[in-house]
Amino acid sequence: MPAELIDGKAIAAAIRAEVAVAVAALRARGVVPGLTVVLVGDDPASATYVGAKEKASREVGMAGTTIRLPASTAQGELLALVDRLNADPAVHGILVQMPLPAHLDPDVVIRRIDPAKDVDGFHPVNVGKLLIGHTDGFVSCTPAGVLELLRRSGVALRGAEAVVIGRSNIVGKPMAALLVQPGIDATVTVCHSRSRDLAAHVRRADILIAAVGRAEMVTGDMLKPGAVVIDVGMNSVSDPSHPRGRRLCGDVHFPSAVAVASRITPVPGGVGPMTIAMLLGNTVRAAEWAAPAGGVA
Repeated sequence: MPAELIDGKAIAAAIRAEVAVAVAALRARGVVPGLTVVLVGDDPASATYVGAKEKASREVGMAGTTIRLPASTAQGELLALVDRLNADPAVHGILVQMPLPAHLDPDVVIRRIDPAKDVDGFHPVNVGKLLIGHTDGFVSCTPAGVLELLRRSGVALRGAEAVVIGRSNIVGKPMAALLVQPGIDATVTVCHSRSRDLAAHVRRADILIAAVGRAEMVTGDMLKPGAVVIDVGMNSVSDPSHPRGRRLCGDVHFPSAVAVASRITPVPGGVGPMTIAMLLGNTVRAAEWAAPAGGVA
């Protein structure tokens, strides 16, 4: 029997509706949650993504602002802008869109953002809070979205064998850290480019999270029957049968995996919509923490 699809669009829509309720409650207290996105350069994919963030922010009642800077912007200029946003009480969330032009150091920029406004969850302070189990920080949006997909789909996590393919700072590492937290209690294996016999690790997984950026590398014959498959990958591959000659696919070969898994996320329409939804959630939390109890920020 084919796997049940985990509908990321529907779950993300539910989260956005919850965020809109929280935003309305804050606005009733005189607080308008504000998300500012900084875009340096003119990368088309980044511009599209930034536009989607701004639109989503406004749809839930937030103040969504984008600051666009030329690709020639110097490091000092960008850091000075971050400093101004850190000091602005109307800005609750700051996101500097990656990747940056090659002459800019992303680590320096991320460290400059106030951790209390780092709604991307990339600042070392927030990463550290995640690792030690503190809940007063922000979790990177894509791993947080994956966890919500699992929870809201009723997937049993406690004691489950979870395999994460990929060890990036954006997805793989925080995903593993989330899954081992008390109350979630999965048993986690992290695989990467140096892992021996990847298929053997994958075959043990009750839950597989593929986030490696290699098109369709996980095939159905590698899966444990009944596994839950979360495909974080978003790859563009050549396909002469497609009207544009290319198609989007994940890190999992969907046609073969859907016949083995019990549940699976499609690409697109699975994890993707969750990332912006979790960004909105982080921003409203930042506004709630910044606002005096019962008063105006």
